[in-house]
This record gives sequence, C-alpha cells and structure tokens, in this order.
Amino acid sequence: MLTYFFQYLNELGISGAGVFNYITFRAALAGISALLLALIAGKSIIKYLQKLQIGESIRDLGLEGQLQKKGTPTMGGVIIILAILLPTLLFAKLNNIYVIIMMLSTLWMGIIGGIDDYIKVFKKNKEGMKATSKLIGQLILGIIIAATIDYTHSANHLPLETNLPITKLRLNYSEILPGEGNAWLLFIPVIIFIVMALTNAVNLTDGIDGLAAGTTAIVGAGLGILAYASGHNEIASYLNIIYVPNSGEVVIFLAALIGACLGFLWYNGFPAQVFMGDTGSMALGGALAAVAIIIKMELLLPVLCGIFFAESASVIVQVGYFKYTKRTTGEGRRIFLMSPLHHHYQKKGIPESKITLRFWLITVVLVLATLALIKLR
Repeated sequence: MLTYFFQYLNELGISGAGVFNYITFRAALAGISALLLALIAGKSIIKYLQKLQIGESIRDLGLEGQLQKKGTPTMGGVIIILAILLPTLLFAKLNNIYVIIMMLSTLWMGIIGGIDDYIKVFKKNKEGMKATSKLIGQLILGIIIAATIDYTHSANHLPLETNLPITKLRLNYSEILPGEGNAWLLFIPVIIFIVMALTNAVNLTDGIDGLAAGTTAIVGAGLGILAYASGHNEIASYLNIIYVPNSGEVVIFLAALIGACLGFLWYNGFPAQVFMGDTGSMALGGALAAVAIIIKMELLLPVLCGIFFAESASVIVQVGYFKYTKRTTGEGRRIFLMSPLHHHYQKKGIPESKITLRFWLITVVLVLATLALIKLR
C-alpha cells in the first residue's frame, strides 16, 4: 500500500520518493519489518497462547529431552503468517496477481494447519484433522494456483513487450505432450503435485526446534535470488532462464518470509519457547510452492528443497519397507531407527541443536548448488 503513496509523492516531485520504485529497497524494508514484527508481536502472542493453555501434547517416543517440551505453546505459526502478510501488504504492489497468489497460498494453508492444531489441542485428538481433508484442501489450492498461473502465463495475457510463447512459460510441456493446447494436461497435475508434496514435506520437517524455520529461511533466500533473476529481462537472458514478467514483486514477499522465519527463530531456537505447529509449517510449505511455480523453478525444487524432500522420502521409504517386509516375512522391519530423518539421528544420540545446525548447513550447500546449476545447465 505504501508503494502507491510514495508513487503519488514521486509524481508530485517530492525528493527521495522515487526510491520506492526499487525492488531491492522495498525488499529490505519488508524483511526488516517482518523480523521486527515477529520479535515484537511474538512475545505477546506466546503469552496469549500460554494463557489459553495451547500447549503441545507430546507422545513418548524415547527421544532425549522430548518430554521436557510438554506444555510448550504451539500454533506459533500465527506469528509467522502475520509477519509475512503485513509487510507484504505494506511494501508490495497489490495489483500484482503473483502477490495475491502467494498471500492466498500462505493464508489458505495456514488456516488448514490451524484447524489441524485446533483439533489436536482443544478436541484432544492427537490425530488432528483427517488426512483426506488435508489433502482435499491442498488439492483445491493446487488447482487454484495452476489455473491462475496457466491463465496469466497464456499468450493472450502476457505483456506485449515480452513476446514469449505460452510453451516457454510452461517449461515446454507441449514438447512432452504434442498437440496444440495439450500442455495443460501435464502442467496442471504437476503443479497440484508440487503444492501437495512441498506442503507435506515442510510439515514433516517441523519436528525439532528451529529446523523448519531455519531451513525455510535459507531456501527462501535462494528462491529470492532466482526470483530477482527471473523478473529481470537482461539477467534472465544472460542466465538462459525463463523471464517471467512482473515477477519482481515475488522478492518482496520472500524478504518478508525470511524476516518472519528469522524473527520466529528468536523464540523457536533450541530450547524452543514456542512451536509453529501445522499452522506455520503448512503455511510455509504453501508459500514456497507458490513462489517456485510462479518463477518457473519447479524442476529445481528437489535440489533446492533437498532437506524437505529427504525428510518426506524417509517416511515414505520407512513405511513402505515396513509394510513390504511384514507382508513377505511376517515381521515388519525398518531402514531408519525412526522417521522422519531428523528423529533417526536423535535416536543415534546426536544432540538436537547439532542436527538442526547440520541440516541448515546442508541446505546452504544445496542452495549454492542450485544457483550453480542455473548457469552450468
């Protein structure tokens, strides 16, 4: 909203007002505002959650220090959501469809996660929201994102100066499915899968103090660099990546996301004063998925979000192998001591804080590898 106010001042000839035209300046303000908002509002929200006795119920899984976390406030993802959305509203251009998609994705998945947390805390149902209900919610969001992106990236709705065909923005899916107008047959299902997979992957990663928030901040920084490049015609051309018109505003949103995660880490770092719960983890997953789809970096997600997918894959492999061995040998066997992956290392006796730090470092390496792949390819 402030963008339009300063644009008006700039038209009046007010000195310095034109600085709001720069994405980097607005991104910096969004990131700082999100960080401060999370720090300031976080303290009050945590006290309010404690007053409502919204504490985490802990199952005894034999993990060191696990039972000490019993009663720690959950649903702290509200802090993250507020710290992302409010700075985005202030510093991004709200007539940009991509900004609307990202904010909708964050809020949509945050609400689904919030309902899940509410059922766990107030209804005393440890299973939370039914898995089918969650998947339906993710499916609906995936359809909305896919349909909107497909529409905005179509040849009829691109800015005239870009001169990009729809197949370019759809990652040339039309080459996989020959025939005019058939690209959407692969494009939309792939987008839906990405939304569902990444949302659940981030959710599974949120199992130890600071892991999901810190990893998301690092991934967000990598996506921010890619988003800036994708929204800049000359840089995109030099790197030979898809130029997505009007996607520069994505950087503003990502700056707010990074600031929000860092501010939340102040309270969520080991030992955590608050947990984000599904409210935060699902909101972050939805946000990252929307960003990657908008800037056409879907195919880089397995590398960029390697930690998230490793966590998710460990659960799939563990469950699959257990069922297979039980069916074939009569006794279920496990590959990992426990899944998701971070619990495997906890079972091996590695301190929780060290696991978190190492996963962060691996994510930094994966982000750098992703940026290197952009040019090497």
